[in-house]
Amino acid sequence: MLFENVLNNIIFRRKLDMKPIYITAILLLLFPMLSLGQKGIIKGRVIDEKNNVPLPFTNIIIYGTTIGTTSDVDGFFTFTGINPGYIKLEASSIGYEKKITESFLVTNAKITNIDIILREDQIHLNEVLIKTTPFEKKIESPVSMRRLEISEIEKSPGGNRDISKVIQVLPGVASSVSYRNDIIVRGGGSFENRFYLDEVEIPNINHFATQGSSGGPVGIINTDFIRDVDFYSGSFPANKGNSLSSILDIKLIDGNKEKMQYKATLGASDLAITANGPVSKKTSIIFSARRSYLQFLFSALGLPFLPTYNDFQFKSKTKINAKNEISFIGLGAIDQFKLNLTADSTDAQKYILSYIPVNEQWNYTNGFVYKHFRDNSYDVWILSRNMLRNKSYKYYQNIEIDTLKTFDYKSDEIENKFRFENHKIKNGFNVVIGAGAEYAEYANTTFRKTFVNNAPFTINYSTSLNLFKWNGFGQISRSFFDDKYSLSFGIRSDANNYSASMSNMLKQISPSLSASMYLAPKISANASIGRYMQLAPYTTLGYKDNAGILINKQNNLKYISVIHYVAGLEFKPMDYSIITIEGFYKDYSNYPFSVKDSIAIASKGTDFGSFGDEEVTSTSKGKAYGLELLARAQMKNGLKFILSYTYVRSLFQNNSIKYIPSAWDNRNIINLTASKTFKKNWQFGVKWRYLGGSPYTPYDLNKSSIIAAWDAQGAAYLDYSQFNKFRTKSAHQMDIRLDKVYYLSKWTLNMYIDIQNVYNYKVKNADYITRATDANGQAMIDPNDPNRYLLKTIPNVNGTILPTLGIIIEF
Repeated sequence: MLFENVLNNIIFRRKLDMKPIYITAILLLLFPMLSLGQKGIIKGRVIDEKNNVPLPFTNIIIYGTTIGTTSDVDGFFTFTGINPGYIKLEASSIGYEKKITESFLVTNAKITNIDIILREDQIHLNEVLIKTTPFEKKIESPVSMRRLEISEIEKSPGGNRDISKVIQVLPGVASSVSYRNDIIVRGGGSFENRFYLDEVEIPNINHFATQGSSGGPVGIINTDFIRDVDFYSGSFPANKGNSLSSILDIKLIDGNKEKMQYKATLGASDLAITANGPVSKKTSIIFSARRSYLQFLFSALGLPFLPTYNDFQFKSKTKINAKNEISFIGLGAIDQFKLNLTADSTDAQKYILSYIPVNEQWNYTNGFVYKHFRDNSYDVWILSRNMLRNKSYKYYQNIEIDTLKTFDYKSDEIENKFRFENHKIKNGFNVVIGAGAEYAEYANTTFRKTFVNNAPFTINYSTSLNLFKWNGFGQISRSFFDDKYSLSFGIRSDANNYSASMSNMLKQISPSLSASMYLAPKISANASIGRYMQLAPYTTLGYKDNAGILINKQNNLKYISVIHYVAGLEFKPMDYSIITIEGFYKDYSNYPFSVKDSIAIASKGTDFGSFGDEEVTSTSKGKAYGLELLARAQMKNGLKFILSYTYVRSLFQNNSIKYIPSAWDNRNIINLTASKTFKKNWQFGVKWRYLGGSPYTPYDLNKSSIIAAWDAQGAAYLDYSQFNKFRTKSAHQMDIRLDKVYYLSKWTLNMYIDIQNVYNYKVKNADYITRATDANGQAMIDPNDPNRYLLKTIPNVNGTILPTLGIIIEF
């Protein structure tokens, strides 16, 4: 709700001055008069994945061309005279799988460095089976894994360089019309996802994150760091656990090895600077800082809240020698917020001010990744620490007097994590074994006024929780019969000391099996089945009642469990295109069930503040099933497109053990994103998205009108007896983006125009409920009942054209 009102109503309330757009368009046309620079240079090295040994005499060509070279005896290679832009390299060496690299940007202003890592291959009898393709299929995850490259992320229409928004174009991923970054995958809850940066797990990837969930309005991760992204919606690798719906595995670039370079970005809501270069012969670093200027814009537009966010990110990498390397990764955010009490002239402004609490938080993640290479294997050691501090408070009518406080929340989450992995590739087998341990601290002080059983009730408790967690995992994979068949088996188990049942690893065993079979030229069948476990959020584990009892521990809270069944066909009509169809079924058990609201908490977690801090029982079951279609191409003429269709049903049990739609039961989701690169470095992109209507719960007008009830919460109450009984209308939107890049001799300029919702589609959601007020702005009492307010509705219509101007300078 917070940023929904921002993004939908900025231009709604004030006319946007279009002059900057015209000025930018003129600059795009006039800038070619500047002299352009020389051609680009690429330097790199080819190495063996399992032992980091350089591979000499490897053939490397620029994908889609006949331009090629060969690595020297130390594995090094160089390309000169390369036209600037996003390119890929194709590498082949006897005894190794052919590989097409991720796309990367070549400019005139710097030397581009890239390492190509090849995997040892079995002897192939049928050469046609080893054709290269830009759409990599991992033997461990032959289904439900999609890769996004930096060229697709950087210039995605409407994406604002935010990875959480960009992945919404992939099959199985739903979004909310409120413009939050909640990741809803195959009908699962918003907290069922896990995120990794170069093997370091990070709990939050959004500013103003919802504690206990994964969503927020703006992403933290700087796109300048991203090399590529692997998105798993099923068939999870065994070394990445504690997820029910998806894993986002983000690979980062290394710092430039030649010289320091800088990049400045002026976007729709923030300004960022990135520095990237060598520290010594063996160490490189990349660092960025970003600060928003939304608070100035919101104040000028008269919006009732003023958010400010800052974030910092860095990565250093040291190659100690040929057998050892270490990386240090850091990510942090500071989010500040205050109410604009002078913006209270309209009903919508008054409504927002009446219920939105002040929410401030900061978080960080730091991690070390050490790799040691052996003759036929390598070890990975990951040590990390992350912390989230979340504060939120609200006063009745925003008068900051202690006696008028209705809500006060303070919480800390701290995790210290260790994970060890050994990767071995020998005789055609890929084997991963490892183990992990965590020590977590959670503290929470909560004061909340509410209305329960027709009487005012105050929740007031403090909690402190120390938790030890441990896990073990293994996975073995192999291809057979000249890569016509492949199998992968994984097993994992997690446990912790929260309770006797959770400490027994035998109760959390998670086996998985994946298979792929060659049916005909260009056609294969893929399938997987797996059981996956996830621990409930710390807000749920640490919840206490007013008597100071860990009530959910007393209720024998368990790990949430889901079994994934996935099967599909894959067709590659051309080397640069792919078509897939997948069917999925997810069977949930032990899902937390809200005692207060009598619903599974799967439908919660997309509001700001915190999620899960309530009494639950591990008694609900759920199911999500559907069908996904994907057509994708990366043509050599510069045309790229992703077309996906998802049919999904998401159902969870209510207190009558009846399956009813969850909030993510959108049924039909369609996404189309396409871009085309033209001569003189112009690029045009378009994205169209269709989202089927989502279920919603009406307000309980009888309860909400009670003065004591309204004053306690400051907002209307939902009628959970009619949970998700109604459904919003379907929504759709088109975004476009136009880029022009100038590759000059010592610097690069990228200017773009991004327009969201170009045909100005209006989304009609459930109306807001608020108190009726008189001419003096005072709440009106029901003349027939002095214990009740008079209520009124405020239309909830969202959607407007939202233009954005952007400038990116790299030097």
